[in-house]
Amino acid sequence: MSALDRGCAKTRAWVCEAVRIIEADANRSADTHLLPFPLPAHWNVHLYLKDESTHPTGSLKHRLARSLFLYALCNGWIVEGTPVIEASSGSTAVSEAYFARLLGLPFIAVMPRTTSPEKIHLIERQGGRCHFVDEPGGIYSESRRLADELGGHFLDQFTNAERATDWRGNNNIAESIFEQMAREPHPEPAWVVVGAGTGGTSATIGRYIRYRKLDTHLAVVDPENSVFFDAWRDTEPGLTGCRGSRIEGIGRPRVEPSFLGQVIDRMVKVPDAASIAVIRRVERVLGRRVGGSTGTNLWGAFQLVAELRAAGESGSVVTLLCDGGERYSHTYYDDAWIAAQGMDLAPHDRVLDEFLETGAWVS
Repeated sequence: MSALDRGCAKTRAWVCEAVRIIEADANRSADTHLLPFPLPAHWNVHLYLKDESTHPTGSLKHRLARSLFLYALCNGWIVEGTPVIEASSGSTAVSEAYFARLLGLPFIAVMPRTTSPEKIHLIERQGGRCHFVDEPGGIYSESRRLADELGGHFLDQFTNAERATDWRGNNNIAESIFEQMAREPHPEPAWVVVGAGTGGTSATIGRYIRYRKLDTHLAVVDPENSVFFDAWRDTEPGLTGCRGSRIEGIGRPRVEPSFLGQVIDRMVKVPDAASIAVIRRVERVLGRRVGGSTGTNLWGAFQLVAELRAAGESGSVVTLLCDGGERYSHTYYDDAWIAAQGMDLAPHDRVLDEFLETGAWVS
């Protein structure tokens, strides 16, 4: 065997072991829970939360990070010693740092200099390194530059999210939801409600619904300062904005390549104050804190529940509990932060009061 052949065999062996390590990590982790959200029994409409906070890194992005690493490994983009780079300051970077550490690879998260110390700590705790840029829009080009300079690989979640996941099944989030719903009173949901950050989750679920020939509809909720809703409504995929979303994990100032509007049946624009009013209400109802994107999801889900009620229809609605609220103690759960943002939660609290008492949506 030549030296070149030996090198190729060694590389192949390392990649095979890396894939085994990632799959073993998934095998050690039980599937995430599907939690019923308490609604009056006589409504005959059931609401469920897919609790993604139970992943080892605490969020829905754990699934994405696993898929991105497997995609890159099997495409030959990551080999032993490859520096891994991502444009992210949030949960995706936390999860990717976790998988890079499992494989003994250096990980660099490219993020705005204004990123909160709490986020930086979570990434560094998983063994990642943070690289800062002054302009938030520069994270993409700087990630590519770093990858070229270091001989590394830019995971590029915003491009690869929709293609890295096998949307036909293989224990993706869509397959998991429908399997867990199988013994519920209304096993085929009328609606599944998700937010969009990369667009990968909505693309996976929308494709799966069509592939399995289901009657379920897909609704995507969108926070303030995100362009997804307007771009989808007006069919303007090139639309851009100038501000980032205050609801972490969802919303973008540009339409990302992984966002597939054609698989979405409906979009709902959600005020940030409404998202935060919901998560504070959820803390009282469920006895636990959840992140802001879960509030955005539930605001949209509550509207759909109310519509089913108003039409005299029974059924089920499923949405996602994306991450826990512990990461947001100094923002969404801090009254001083809310006041500094100029938010008024009171009007949205009144909408929630009416919905939870009567099932009607009056906004």
